[in-house]
Amino acid sequence: MPNTAARHPTMRWDAESSALYLIDQRVLPRIVRDIRCTSAAAVANAIKTMVVRGAPAIGCAAAFGIAVEARRVQSHHEKSRRTALTKAFQALASSRPTAVNLFWALERMQRAVDAHQPAGAADGAALASRLERLAIKIHAEDIRINRAMGRHGAALIAPGSQVLTHCNAGALATADFGTALGVIRAARSRIRNVWVDETRPFLQGARLTAWELMEDRIPVTLITDSMAAHFMQLGQIDAVVVGTDRVAANGDVANKIGTYGVAVAARAHGIPFYVACPLSTIDVNTAQGSAIPIEQRGAAEVTGHAGVTWAPKNVRVANPAFDVTPARLVTALITEKGVVMRPTKARLAALMDDAGR
Repeated sequence: MPNTAARHPTMRWDAESSALYLIDQRVLPRIVRDIRCTSAAAVANAIKTMVVRGAPAIGCAAAFGIAVEARRVQSHHEKSRRTALTKAFQALASSRPTAVNLFWALERMQRAVDAHQPAGAADGAALASRLERLAIKIHAEDIRINRAMGRHGAALIAPGSQVLTHCNAGALATADFGTALGVIRAARSRIRNVWVDETRPFLQGARLTAWELMEDRIPVTLITDSMAAHFMQLGQIDAVVVGTDRVAANGDVANKIGTYGVAVAARAHGIPFYVACPLSTIDVNTAQGSAIPIEQRGAAEVTGHAGVTWAPKNVRVANPAFDVTPARLVTALITEKGVVMRPTKARLAALMDDAGR
C-alpha cells in the first residue's frame, strides 16, 4: 500500500550517532528537510516549535528524546546522569500540554529508568541501550496500531464515499501510516474524494494532509475551513474522519481547533463523525473534555504565515490550538482494538478493561 512515510519518514533514529532526525513540518511542502536532535532539549524544542506535531508522533519523539539524552550523558557520574535525565523528562513534559500520548510515552520511559539497576562503570551505557530499545519498541508499536485502526475504520466507509478530514492525522502525525489518514489509506478503494480543510491558522491540512494524499495518489480536494458546511449542505460529504490529541473518560474529544464546528455541522446534516485514536490517547484520568488543558499558542500564527503578516500591527489575538467535541457528537471512536459506537464512559471503561489498560 503506498505510504508517504516510506519516502519521507516523520522520524528516523540513527543508532550509530545516537541522533534523532525529524522531518521539519514547518516548511513542508515547499522544502523537505530533516532536523537533527542530539539532546532532550533539542527534541523538546522541536515539539514546542511544531517541527514535529500530532499526538502519536509527539509521544514517539519524546521517547527518543529520553533515549538521546541517556546516550549523551552515559559517561557521566551516576548522580549527574540522573539529574540530566530528570531535567530531560521535565523539558519534554512541558513541551505541549494537550497531547496525552506525550505523557503516556514519558511514563513508560520513566518506568524503565526506575527499574534499571546500576551496574558499575558500564551503567550509563546499559541504561542508554535499554531506553533506546524501548523507544524503538514504542515507535514500532505505533505503526502496528495505526494499521490496525485503518483496518477497523475502513469497514465504516461505504463504497464511492467522499470523506472530509480536518488537520493532519496522517503519517506525519504518527510513526507511520496515520490515524484518520490511516483509515482513509486503508479504505482508498472505497473513497471517491477526500475533502481537506486547510486548518487555520497553522495550515496543517493545506500543507501536510493535501501533500500526503497527493504523494499517495489519493483523490483530494482542498477547501477553506469555512467551506465544510457548504459542501455538506450540497450532499457532497458522506463521512468525516479526524484524529485526536486526547479523549476524556466520558468520550469527549480534543482535536485541532475547528473540529468542534465540523462535528456540529456533520450532526446537522446527518453525516457520521468518526474519530480515529489509539488507546494511548484515551485519558481515563480526565473525567470530561472541560478538564483537558488547551494549549494557547502565539499571535504570530494568526496574524500571518511563513514570514508574511496580513493583520494590523498590535491587534489582540486569541489562538487556542485545540477545541473539545462533546461525546454526543461522536458517531464512533476507531481504535486498534475495534470500533466503539456512540462512546460513553461505560463503553470506554469496558474497552480499556478488555485491553488491559
